[in-house]
Amino acid sequence: MQRTLTIIKPDCVRLNLTGAIISCIEKRFHITGMKMLKLSKEEAKRFYIVHNNKTFYNSLTDFMSSGPVVAMVLEGDNIIEEFRRFMGATDPKNAEEGTIRKKFGTNIEENAIHGSDSEEAASFEVNYFFSDLELVR
Repeated sequence: MQRTLTIIKPDCVRLNLTGAIISCIEKRFHITGMKMLKLSKEEAKRFYIVHNNKTFYNSLTDFMSSGPVVAMVLEGDNIIEEFRRFMGATDPKNAEEGTIRKKFGTNIEENAIHGSDSEEAASFEVNYFFSDLELVR
């Protein structure tokens, strides 16, 4: 059994698309934790520290701290790979039809949703937002 973290990004929360996205997710995946929060710039920088040498780091952390987000933990067999397929390509214009990013994303940064890309990342990301007490088995 694997865990992954997903975040509904500020663009979709601002556009009141949170419920629609959660509905799509719960039709296919098991949600074991969920919360709405507002990241500070520093919290966003710590969360995305793996990208700190990339050109998009500052704009990404500005965006992710621009409004509320909804963080969720999903559990299942091979969940990281399956959920990444379900999200679609990072750039919504390259995402397959029916994926979250194709349906709800605007551009490569405002692409609706974040998802862990590896077991190592998932472990860090889940623990960044959730304690064991906040996860339902």
